[in-house]
Order: sequence, then structure tokens, then C-alpha cells
Amino acid sequence: MLDRTTALRRNNVVTDGSGDRALVFAHGFGCDQNMWRLVEPSFRPQFTTVRFDHVGAGKSDLSAFNPDKYASLSGYAEDIVEIGNELGLQDAIFVGHSVSAMIGVLASLRAPGMFGKLVLVGPSPRYINDGEYVGGFTAGDVDDLLGSLAENHMGWSNAMAPAIMGNADRPELGEELTASFCRTDPDIARQFARTTFTSDNRADLRLVAVPTLILQCKDDIIAAENVGRFVHDNIAGSKFVMLDASGHCPNLSAPAEVIREIRAFV
Repeated sequence: MLDRTTALRRNNVVTDGSGDRALVFAHGFGCDQNMWRLVEPSFRPQFTTVRFDHVGAGKSDLSAFNPDKYASLSGYAEDIVEIGNELGLQDAIFVGHSVSAMIGVLASLRAPGMFGKLVLVGPSPRYINDGEYVGGFTAGDVDDLLGSLAENHMGWSNAMAPAIMGNADRPELGEELTASFCRTDPDIARQFARTTFTSDNRADLRLVAVPTLILQCKDDIIAAENVGRFVHDNIAGSKFVMLDASGHCPNLSAPAEVIREIRAFV
């Protein structure tokens, strides 16, 4: 029986599987650990798997949400390090989707030795364009996005989730992501969105010193191919894989591909 100490309760940590090495799965904005349900079970025979909900998502402790702490991604990285310490993680493998890719990078830098490998799925170190760097959004785009989210959380979710998911020929995927967005506490969602879309972690990439796999999708409106390649170019020795999958959530739209590439890497 897992000892439900502070971070494990706060972040609704769930462990499964077996093995001396752990695989930690982290979800993206507007999601929860359930988004890994099609991928995580495949690794239980060889690894101890760890899933959790960021504060404000899923079954996490919403009362633990601190606007000051979570005004930057470092607050979320701090949670991951606390989870890792409570579980005694060493040389674990971190698998982070979307914004959790950069959160994982920060956690790996904060706690050297805790993570021996990183898998970054649809990562972006900065969403706003900056000179020659093309993150995919202007500052005005982000202001509009945050304003729309603040004005009408449900309407924003219904409009944005299907576009983020892509795969218009499989509407059930967009419907699932929409439902996930709509379940998120609106006030926390607004702050997490601001924290996410105004972050800049480009300088942190050069500090990563563990083997890193970057999984990129086609037609990703959140993190385009050039962004994934920027991450690859700035993490020494990293591996870049362009999936056949499209959209921003291959853990739902193409789990077999994600499983295959992670398994080959670990």
C-alpha cells in the first residue's frame, strides 16, 4: 500500500506495474492523468509506472492551488520533484506531454539524478514569436486567447479543443478533449493557460544533460515542427522523431506509435 504523504495526496499520484525503474507520465493543459490510459498500461510489465494530476486538474487537491507558486512552470516542476522524493525515484524516465515537457525539463534540472531520460511529446519552450524564433503565436494572439478563455471558459473549450486535437475525421477525440477542458476549474484554467502560453524556457534546453527523445506530430497547431526541431537543436544529443500522427495529442490519437517510440528509446 502506497504511503499517501503530502505530495502524493495533493497530486493524486497513482502507481502501477513492476520493475526497478520508473516511468513518470505527465499530462498537458486542460487534461489529467487519464490522457495516458492508452499508453501507460503497456509499460507495466517492465516498469513501475507513475501517473498524477497537476494541481487544479483531475482529482488533485484544488485547495492546494497557490496563484503565486503556479505563476511559473517552476511551481509545477517543484511538485514533480516532491513526488519523486516521496517515491524515492532515481534514474527514472519522465514522459511529458505539451506544457509538461518543459515542466519535466525544469524538474530534471532541479533534481539531478532523479530522471535519467526525458521523453518530450509535442514540446514548446516558448509559444510567442520572438525575433527569428517562431513559436507559432504573436503576443496579440496569446492575449486574445487568454481573454476569450476568461470571458467564456465553456465556449473557448468547445471551440479550441477540437482544433488542438486535430483529426477532424475522428470527432470523438475532439469531444473527449473538450469534455476534459470543460471539467477543469475555470479560474485555475485561466491561470495555467497564462503560465503556459507566456513561458519561455529556451535557455533551459541547453542545460539538459540526459538522453532526450522528442516526439513531434504533423499539423500541430500548438507546437509546430519547427518548434520541435528547435528543441532538438538545443538539447545536445537528443533524438527527434516525426510521428505519422497529426494534431497535438498522439497519446490519444496514435497511442501505438507513442508506445513504440518510447519503448525503442528506453
